[in-house]
Amino acid sequence: MSATSARSRTRSHLALLHFLTMLAPIAVAVSAGLLGWVYQALKPPHPKICGSPGGPPVTSPRVKLSDGRHLAYREMGVPKEEAKHKIIVIHGFDSSKDLNLPVSQELIEELSMYFLFFDRAGYGESDPFPKRTVKSEAYDIQELADKLQIGPKFYIIGVSMGAYPIYGCLKYIPHRLAGASLVVPFVHYWWPCLPANVSREGFQRLQKCDQWTFRIAHRAPWLFYWWMTQKWFPSLSIMAGNMAIFCPQDLEMIKKLSETPSVGLEKVRQQGVQESLHRDIIAGYAKWEFDPLDISNPFPNNEGSVHIWQGYEDRIIPYQINRYISEKLPWIRYHEVPDTGHLLIFRSELCEEIFRSLLVR
Repeated sequence: MSATSARSRTRSHLALLHFLTMLAPIAVAVSAGLLGWVYQALKPPHPKICGSPGGPPVTSPRVKLSDGRHLAYREMGVPKEEAKHKIIVIHGFDSSKDLNLPVSQELIEELSMYFLFFDRAGYGESDPFPKRTVKSEAYDIQELADKLQIGPKFYIIGVSMGAYPIYGCLKYIPHRLAGASLVVPFVHYWWPCLPANVSREGFQRLQKCDQWTFRIAHRAPWLFYWWMTQKWFPSLSIMAGNMAIFCPQDLEMIKKLSETPSVGLEKVRQQGVQESLHRDIIAGYAKWEFDPLDISNPFPNNEGSVHIWQGYEDRIIPYQINRYISEKLPWIRYHEVPDTGHLLIFRSELCEEIFRSLLVR
């Protein structure tokens, strides 16, 4: 090799080394930026806690739980000191204690009913609880009942997503229950008790985007905030305004309900969509400590009853799974309503029938 060639190769090596030396900081900066973006995309913002500096004001009565959290509540009906039946109502997804049920004053007085509505953790004016589970929701209900001194036993009614806490109550605090109704109740597509064909049939009735949303909530909850806030793929139909999830009967009910202003709607997500809606889905689709078929009959002597109400036309909660659960737990009284969808409780005649079947033996 000539001296000229050697010098030329040396200059090339030095130039390459200089280029790599210049490139290294750029690569580090790009990698750091990318990691920072990933971190921000996965990490939800801090909640705006009611009553905290810069947070929403507290406008409703609240109780303080043993762990320091607060639950906001609303009472309705006859005074609890005079009531024959005390009922805790558990709201569903994207709802609150201001849920308005079409129960007539005549029926309230006839059956002597006292209602206790409350905001579940992270909703409305109740403090967020990042560790919320099916179990914690059940014990929140028990502690709320004790703080308000409504007695040793009470009835519970859970609507849609608000029904998974009822499974928790049936498992963890059955001795506190006088009766329970699960109305168009939440179903978990990964319950071990479900045969593959039953779970698959129900799951495939959902919109594809909802299937992916529930898969991620169950299998990768750490990714859920990113999934719900990214713009590349559709996530949850109900939050995207996809009306295909509603049957014709539901669409008629939505139109009717829209004619009356909704109370408290602006407060539902005010502490953060992650603390209310996202954590609700994650808690529901997490791995439970028990299977529904592990639950024993809380009323072996028929001193109370448990009911499931299911709309046959419901496109949000597939009837196949609730029908199967009821067949395997014969102490559950199953009501499958034809020509009715997910919003069946807002039909006044059905709503009153739900209460009568629960309270009148």
